Amino acid sequence: MKPIMTPSIDADTVRDSSHQNDSYEIPAARMSDPQTMPDVQSSSDFRRVAIDRVGVKEVVYPIRLATPGGGEQSSIANISMYVALPQEQKGTHMSRFLEVLNEHSGEPIRPQDIPSITRAIKDRLKAEQAHFEASFTYFIEKTAPVTGQPGLMNYEVTLECTSNSHDDLMMTIAAPATSLCPCSKEISEYGAHNQRCRIEAKVRTDAPMWIEEVVTLLENAASHPVYAVLKRPDEKFVTERAFENPKFVEDIIRDLAVSLDDEDRITYYAISSENFESIHSHNAYAEIERDKRQG
Repeated sequence: MKPIMTPSIDADTVRDSSHQNDSYEIPAARMSDPQTMPDVQSSSDFRRVAIDRVGVKEVVYPIRLATPGGGEQSSIANISMYVALPQEQKGTHMSRFLEVLNEHSGEPIRPQDIPSITRAIKDRLKAEQAHFEASFTYFIEKTAPVTGQPGLMNYEVTLECTSNSHDDLMMTIAAPATSLCPCSKEISEYGAHNQRCRIEAKVRTDAPMWIEEVVTLLENAASHPVYAVLKRPDEKFVTERAFENPKFVEDIIRDLAVSLDDEDRITYYAISSENFESIHSHNAYAEIERDKRQG
């Protein structure tokens, strides 16, 4: 890697060139005193353009979650933190996002911490609105349907919170599954094309829901779930059950919507299904969004 060349700084003065056509001299003594150092981010911006979200992303931080059996699971989260920036302010203070996050004294964050962290970001940066996202991998042990062989399945999870006059926490979970084409089964003398699909749900709830519960709803909407470990008796079982339960991408998304409508704890959902077609050069895709509070 090439060394970074830094310009020399005069012992008596430092020239600020933050404005293209303006410059001024700052006594070097002021540069070591945080109380007198210039706060460029808080200065005015002449363009008068508000920014919806500005902040930091790709922050790696530990997260710990409770599990239904009374235990805990630790993972590594990829975190993004943003605030809304008013049109008159030049910039946000990036370091303050990390200050708030690390005020947990090195402890992993927990899902229940996220609303308070988001509020703290809003308050610390004096913003009208703050947004926090934590994406991580969550593991669930599943046993093969016939032999009972155990295996860990990995699922993509995102917890996000927006804080303004109130806190809005949502959870997104993506699960792989199997889909088998009804048309292919109907028109073929034998067999049918099948493939893995990715089903995703973003949900808002008014009562706690385990990740495992949402995963079950996702997998039940497909032709059949997938597993980490399958022996021959298991493969036979999964293949035949999927063949008996063919579904278009439209069937998957509609069946999932019906299940989420029936779950009283869920007040909002945005769902999608993408089938990675095995005999086509394209993928099949469908999505539905619904706020159940609006009827």
